[in-house]
Amino acid sequence: MNQENLPANIMDDIFATAGEGVDYDTSELQIPFVRVIQALSPQIKKNDPSFIKGASAGDCFNTVTGEYWEGDKGIEVVPCFQQTKYFEFVPRSEGGGFVGEVEINNPDISKTSRVGAAEILPNGNELVKSDQHFCLLLGKDGMFQPVIVDMKSTQLKVSRRWKTQIAMLKIKDPKGQLKTPALFATVWSLKTTEESNDKGSWYNWSVEKVKQVDDKSLFSEAVSFRNSVKTGMAKAVEEDHSANQTEEGEVPF
Repeated sequence: MNQENLPANIMDDIFATAGEGVDYDTSELQIPFVRVIQALSPQIKKNDPSFIKGASAGDCFNTVTGEYWEGDKGIEVVPCFQQTKYFEFVPRSEGGGFVGEVEINNPDISKTSRVGAAEILPNGNELVKSDQHFCLLLGKDGMFQPVIVDMKSTQLKVSRRWKTQIAMLKIKDPKGQLKTPALFATVWSLKTTEESNDKGSWYNWSVEKVKQVDDKSLFSEAVSFRNSVKTGMAKAVEEDHSANQTEEGEVPF
């Protein structure tokens, strides 16, 4: 039974008690990631615990709920905040494994050397750069939820292009002057597209502007979400960092 079919007296009680009992410690809550499924991703392996029934390579999925979206239809999001993170891993050739996050001002970041598809730190470990886009994902039912679209490896070129497009946007104010709208004032479509090189093929993001945000409640929620990330109340929580390194290996460069 959906919300529209619930008895009125029950709905009155539900709205009267809205939010009660869900005031959890924000440090324990996950902001889910939305990622692209590749040919070797566990989400399409039937015997893997991460298997998502019906999903295919090229689709994108929610890492917490398991919800997925067909890649050619994609999702619509409002970007609210962006940060760049660096992660250190033991190379897969030496067994792999997550070492830790590298602070963005660490001088070793500028001292990496390119070895094949990997950036190698002076100590021999692999450095993985990730652009994390904190967004509100828009549902077909008019609802929205916070997610993180993290872009790394070949996805970084899409991230750079997306940030450039956002920075170049202009709108006219009531006086006719051109202004750059706030990051959280625009809706974007994220779909996937197939790319290839001499080593094989993989799926990457494609980004396209849809429209300016035209719903006041959505705009207010975007501002609130941005502020919660900036103040540290909302954080990206990734329990299995080894997945970052595994996914890197799924894409042939």
